[in-house]
Parts: sequence; structure tokens; C-alpha cells
Amino acid sequence: MNLQKITSGLLLLIAPFVFGQQQTFTPEKLWELKRISGGTVSPDKSNILYRSSVYEMDKNAGKGDYYIYDLKKGTHDKIVGENAKIQGMHWTNDGVAGVISDKDNKKIVTSSINKAELQTVLSKPSKDLIDFKISPKGKYLITLERVKTRKTTLDMYPEYPEANVQIYDDLLYKHWDTWQDEFSEQLFLYTMEDGKANPKGINLLADTPYDGVMKPFSGLENVTFLNEKHVIYASKKKVGKEYATSTDSELYVYDIEKKETSNWTEAYNGYDASPNVHEITQKLAWLSMANDGFESDKNDIIVRDIKTQEDQNLTVSIDLTVSDFIWNEKGDKIYFLAVIEATYQLFELDVKTKKHRQITTGDHNYGSLALVNGKLITMRQSMLHPNEMFEVDIKTGKSKQLTHANDEALKQFDAPKIEKRWVTTTDNKKMLTWVILPPNFDENKEYPTLLYCQGGPQSAVSQFFSFRWNFRLMASQGYVVVAPNRRGLPGFGQKWNDAISKDWGGQSIRDYLSAIDDVSKEKYVDKDRIGAVGASYGGYSVYYLAGVHEGRFKSLIAHAGLFNMTSWYGTTEELFFANWDLGGPYWEKENKKSYEEFSPHKLVDKWDTPILIIQGGIDFRVPEGQSFEAFQVAQLKGIKSKMIYFPLENHWILAPQNAMIWQKEFYKWLDETLKN
Repeated sequence: MNLQKITSGLLLLIAPFVFGQQQTFTPEKLWELKRISGGTVSPDKSNILYRSSVYEMDKNAGKGDYYIYDLKKGTHDKIVGENAKIQGMHWTNDGVAGVISDKDNKKIVTSSINKAELQTVLSKPSKDLIDFKISPKGKYLITLERVKTRKTTLDMYPEYPEANVQIYDDLLYKHWDTWQDEFSEQLFLYTMEDGKANPKGINLLADTPYDGVMKPFSGLENVTFLNEKHVIYASKKKVGKEYATSTDSELYVYDIEKKETSNWTEAYNGYDASPNVHEITQKLAWLSMANDGFESDKNDIIVRDIKTQEDQNLTVSIDLTVSDFIWNEKGDKIYFLAVIEATYQLFELDVKTKKHRQITTGDHNYGSLALVNGKLITMRQSMLHPNEMFEVDIKTGKSKQLTHANDEALKQFDAPKIEKRWVTTTDNKKMLTWVILPPNFDENKEYPTLLYCQGGPQSAVSQFFSFRWNFRLMASQGYVVVAPNRRGLPGFGQKWNDAISKDWGGQSIRDYLSAIDDVSKEKYVDKDRIGAVGASYGGYSVYYLAGVHEGRFKSLIAHAGLFNMTSWYGTTEELFFANWDLGGPYWEKENKKSYEEFSPHKLVDKWDTPILIIQGGIDFRVPEGQSFEAFQVAQLKGIKSKMIYFPLENHWILAPQNAMIWQKEFYKWLDETLKN
């Protein structure tokens, strides 16, 4: 058998017996928690496939197991045996499919759930195959593969085989954390017969330098089939400077019989992504942004009648930005996910009337969508709890927790208290601010307090459970955490979201000061022990606040913060972001405010506060020079300062042992500068 029956107790982390008192939640305990992901429903609507992962700190790596949840029986079965070797597992009509890797090759395999019957669909060199998808009726296989589309230095100079040189003549020579090499990631279509693919595939982007998906984070979730006759995929078919300055992706449709590709969204200027076909109604839905260059624009649901080629924007009059969506079985309704007032909730949308209804409420985030028997299967998390899988009744919004991976583990610890606070800003607006209070909070005691500055800059301070910026952990170390949803964050209308663009050092910074000043009126806040922390735009905010806070803060922590806007513009990669949010290049006079008044490096004459600076060496979004410049200023001015540099990390800190050092240094710094 390939399924191991798991009792509910064994699905939980076993907590040690604690005599007399609860333990303190620590970085080590945070990283021991299980991480639940997936939640896809089988074609026959009887089972849910999900994954439970843990990180082994001594091995500096993670490992995961797949589980089947039986909807009728309510049981959790762990996939074991030969099937447990399958990576990237997902459903097919007859079972599951995934990849089995050896040293040199990756095999795409299918298998039965109840008994291992591994059948190889296709074998490819490990260096080439990235991902795959099988069509709903099993007639075709789509793969994402690396294809050489550019010359290497060795191609150009074969007489110098030992040379270590990279040569570029256009932009986006680096992206996120990767240097551009000679490969593109392209889509291949294979016909299938008796469960096996014809080894001769068709490259849908042959003789082009384009990627078949939008890098660096998009994958085959942006590829779908239409009637087993067409392939629809989202791609930004641009190169060089045009790629670096544009967000105009398109939905392309490949006619399998004619071997022709057409652009179905040429009239749309921003991101077009997430194509989803309803086979019965013959309608295509996708997410679309209106403005080229604005990566945080409002995401609308567009529906096209495939027969008439007529489009409707179903959410144009709804002041929400859609994160994800699915069709119902009839095709008359769409269920979608959107942030509203700092929580991600589930909504129902009537396709005909365009009316929407909020299904769920509460201080938590829903994070995925699947549909079965009138219920939505979804992941849910909050500031106090990591992801668990839930079932939500569409009519009532009532939820039922299906996994309990961390319930027992978290029982060891007293939980912080989370309060919602509406703060009046300097322009007389109401701003939602989360206040996270330490466990066993005593209102008559004074606590050191942290202002949390969010990145993005258009990224909600929602009910997320981060394994780095973890509010439960911060509060459990004895800190009050103040987390404002300042100007520029989604969930409070598009006007609020858009307000930060070209005003980085303006109202959003005043919002931060309004939040900390308001909460500081409480007697439980020790006004002599207040710090500010944040990453990315949050790191920028910390640098900027360092020059304008007028003695409010006694300690600062900036991770991957933008410090010198001129040098940042000259070294970052996705220039569409800089052009939209700053207004354009620093040499254009109309953008002077972004580079002069709103550049933190112009305020260093007022710096006098201890600061910890953290940076990854392969962060190409906010290159390492930003942190080097800031640290050098602090050192030369004689300010207590420290820099933590991770040479092989990007914008985030991902390796487990590096992440643990991040946590240790974070709290060590706060202990030195706020607690002592």
C-alpha cells in the first residue's frame, strides 16, 4: 500500500509535558512548526492532496510529505512507499503525477494512489526540465524547459576556455537573484498515448529568446488548455530595456492543429495572467491590470466569451484587487480572494449581474481556492497561527478546520493578544493599525515597543504568519508591536493603495509617526524604549525615519532598505517599478523630489540612533550597495551600528541556519538597545 493511515494525534507535533508553566515562544520553536501547503481537490471530488513540510536545522534543509485527506471519512493518509519519492505531486484523472529525480535525469511519472504503479511519461535531463502539466483528458503534456537562446562568452571566445567573464549589451542582465545566462525557459507540447509522451515535443516559443512564463515567480499555473485543442499561456514577450520597463504581459493562444500562436489580450496594457477556462460555458477568465508599468495596480477579473470574443470586466466597479479566483461548476459564479481592511477574505461574484458578496470575515487570511460539493477548500493563517487547511461553506461562510498540524505545538505557549486600532492620520483619515501585545499582558506594566514598517511598498499588513517577521515571536520576546496599514497598502480602496506612488517620503512616513504617537499615549508603552524595524520599503522607511523621528526611537533595524535613491535607480533591475513609484529617472527634473527630498541619504546629518543593517549579497532588487552606504555613514558618524551580511541570500533570508542567525542577531540587537 502507498497510503499510511495517520491518526489525528500523529498529525500533530508532539509537545513535551510542561510542568507548571508555559514555555516562551522562541526562534527555534518557530522553525520547528510544520508548514502546510497545497489543498487541491481530486477530479472525482473525493480527496484533497496537501503537503506538510518541516525544516531540519542541523541539515540546513527542509523535507516534506504528501497527504491525502478523505472528504467522506475525514481521515488523513500519508503517501508512503514508491509514491513518496514523487516530487511536485498533483492530480490526474487516474491518480497522481510528479517528478522523480536521479543525478542526471528527471522522470515525469504517473501513479495510482492506492498502489504504486509508477509509469514514466517522459524523461529529460535534470538541467533542462523545470516543471510540467498534463491536459485534463490526458492527450497532451506541457513542459517548461531550459533552452539555449543566447551565446556564452565561450561561444564568442573559444580560444579562452578558462576566462570568467560576463558580457552584456542590454538591460535586465540580472533579475531578482540571478544573472542572465544563455538560457530561456520555454514551453514544449508533447502528444500522449497510453499514458506516455511522444519524446519529440514542439517548442511553442521556438527561435525566440522569450520565456514561456513570467519570471521570476510565475510558473505553469499561468498555462491552461482549451478543449484539448489550444494551449493558453501568459507571457511577457519582451527583451532588454523593453522587458525591464514594462509590465505588459499577454495571454497567448497556441492552436495545436494549426501550430499557430495568436495574442488574445493585445488591447490590455498591464499584467494579464491566471487564465482559467470554463469548458461548459466556453468562457475564459483572467486577471488583468490596466496600467503598463504599475505592478501593484488593481487586479480585475476579465471574462471573454470564446465564441463571440466579447469581453466583460466583472470587477471594474468593485473597489477590491483580486488575488486569485476559480469558477463554480455551472460557470455562473466565480469565487475570488481579495484583501479587505488588512485581511484576505473569500468572495462570491455573479457572472451575469456582476454583483459580489463577501463570504468570510474574521481576523485571519485565506490563501488559496479549491471547490468541492458546495464548499471551498482553502488555507488559512493569522498572526498567531501558521497555515492550516480549512473547509468553508459558501452560503454561510462557516469554516471547519481540516488539518491540525501545529495545534499541540502551539499549546505550549501563551499567545499574544491582537488589537485592532483605528488611528487618525495627519490628513484626518482613519488608518487601521494592528497592536500586538505580549503574552500575559499587564496594562500596568511598561513594555519596550516596536514600530513595524511594511515593505512592498504596496503590500498589506494583513494577518500573515511570517517565519522571519513574525509578530507572535516579537510579542513573545516581551515587545509591544505596532503595525500600521499606512498609505500605499491594498485593502482600503485603490485610492489609498495608489497614494504612495511618487510620495515615498511623504504621507506614508507621516502615517507611521501618527501610529506610534497614538499608541505611545498608552501607559503600557515605555516611551524611552521604542524601536522601528522593517525590510525593503520598510527598510527605506527606517532609514528615512532615522532622519525625521525627532528622538522617538532608541533603536532601528533596516533589512534590504533603499538608502540612496539615485544609486538605487542606477543598479536595480525591474525599472518599471522605479519609474512608476518614483516618477522616472533621477536626471529628469520633474522627479527631483523623489531623489532629493525623499532620499534617506539626504537626511544623514540628523542620524544619531543605533542601527542594525541586514543585507543579502544576491539581492538585485535592492542591491547590496544600499546597505553598504548606510552602514558606512553610521560608522563614520560614530553611531552604534552593526551589519549582518549574507553573501548567498537574496531579498529574503531563506536557508534555515542563516534564518536562525537572522533571528538571533535581530533579538540580540533589540536586547542591547531597548531592553538594557
